[in-house]
Amino acid sequence: MTPDDIIPTYARIAPQWARLRNRSLMEKRWLDRMLDYTPLHGKRRRILDLGCGSGRPIASYLMERGAHVTGVDAAVPMVDLFAANLPHATVHHDDMRGLALGVPFDAILAWDSFFHLSADDQRAMFATFAAHAAPRAALMFTSGDAAGEAIGKIGTEAVYHASLSPAQYEDCLAKHGFEVIKYTPNDPSCGDHTIWLARFTGRY
Repeated sequence: MTPDDIIPTYARIAPQWARLRNRSLMEKRWLDRMLDYTPLHGKRRRILDLGCGSGRPIASYLMERGAHVTGVDAAVPMVDLFAANLPHATVHHDDMRGLALGVPFDAILAWDSFFHLSADDQRAMFATFAAHAAPRAALMFTSGDAAGEAIGKIGTEAVYHASLSPAQYEDCLAKHGFEVIKYTPNDPSCGDHTIWLARFTGRY
């Protein structure tokens, strides 16, 4: 199992993943916190959801809160599910690595997606985050709590994960114009997710 296996794996298991995905919205407190730091663009917040999956429950909740969500996923079946579930959202079939949509967003979210990239690809993603960030945009992503690689499971399928160290994430954020608002490793109230919330300063 390598990072290159992730996209075909998710393409293969998309219906199973959507069926098994926890929809209790344990992420709500963090999503609300991200929205609190997300500037308005006119009357709405423009949110980029990287590795958006089926759009449920996260993108659907953000839309209920009045945001316009643009989803990006590299697995075609996930894009199809997202489009069917959220016909009023925007979705792109694309790889987050090297993404260049050419438009800014008020918040960028990479929840349970960014950590499937290799360590080198994760480092490179911070330039992509910055390229899509509007002034004072919020950035939220999940990671591991220590540097290393791990193999997890979704149903019967193995999936690759990687993480930088907290110090390395802090360095990448700072070098690309993001200031850390909150870092919580292994949050027990959110399924033991390790979560980063940052804000784009535009200085890098």
